[in-house]
Amino acid sequence: MADNKRPESMERITTSELAQQFIDEQIKALKEQIGDGKVLLALSGGVDSSVVAAMLIKAVGKQLTCVHVNHGLLRKGEPEQVIEVFRNQMNANLVYVDATDRFLDKLAGVTDPEQKRKVIGGEFIRVFEEEARKLDDIRFLAQGTIYPDILESGVVKAHHNVGGLPEDLTFELVEPIKFLFKDEVRVVGKELGLPDGMVYRQPFPGPGLGVRCPGAITRDRLEAVRESDAILREEFAKNGLEGKVWQYFTVVPDFKSTGVRDDKRSFEWPVIIRAVNTRDAMTATVEDVPFALLQHITARITSEVPGVNRVLYDLTPKPTGTIEYE
Repeated sequence: MADNKRPESMERITTSELAQQFIDEQIKALKEQIGDGKVLLALSGGVDSSVVAAMLIKAVGKQLTCVHVNHGLLRKGEPEQVIEVFRNQMNANLVYVDATDRFLDKLAGVTDPEQKRKVIGGEFIRVFEEEARKLDDIRFLAQGTIYPDILESGVVKAHHNVGGLPEDLTFELVEPIKFLFKDEVRVVGKELGLPDGMVYRQPFPGPGLGVRCPGAITRDRLEAVRESDAILREEFAKNGLEGKVWQYFTVVPDFKSTGVRDDKRSFEWPVIIRAVNTRDAMTATVEDVPFALLQHITARITSEVPGVNRVLYDLTPKPTGTIEYE
């Protein structure tokens, strides 16, 4: 469609049957649009880009090249999951770029949240451009734009948009899920056979763990965020909170406090746990996590995560707090 208005006749995708009907229609449309052309996709591992990748693999197979850029700010196990699902299971053309050192070197000493976002976004475009120039005859650029992106901003969100590419890299856009809401994307992803870890992945900001490492990002504090987040997610899954709580994560702020470790004074970071529920992300309430579970998570984090001697639970709703910290 030429405009960005969701078709009035489009039925809400709530069932497997409707999802399969949508997939069949989109595969046909993708084949017609792309023909024998080649397609490029920035594959983050989130549900939107993953659904687009899976759909394009079914439609055009090896004509698709996925580029997964690891900027060092992903959650534990995410790059490995992308490689396993798309390269090993779906046999996709997947280019994996480990740009961790490149991103973290650029971020060294940067404390302003907006500047951090600009550094991460700008460097991503440069890495993606470099990979795009290595490929021949790419005519199409696929994006995981969904309908709220259009409604909220009129353009696609930054983590889907590589519109900052140089003018000589001209691509025709491919956006097969741009009229879907997030819940519909998940139903389609499930029907495509994607793992639950991708389909029901929590909202995750484009700058990744960078916004959960306030102040200047250091490698050791970033690793503390990654490891404590993995423990929190594991324990919430074990205790039935994985599907109940809308979003939960850890933050490691840029200050230390005195503690005791091995009968000696320690000077280490705190880990802050954030767990909230919301319907529209405009307001949010704090999840009432059982105290015994919080104690267990605290014991694990303080014993398993280097450099951490305290665990705090954020009781602030939105407003006055925001969901993320930066």
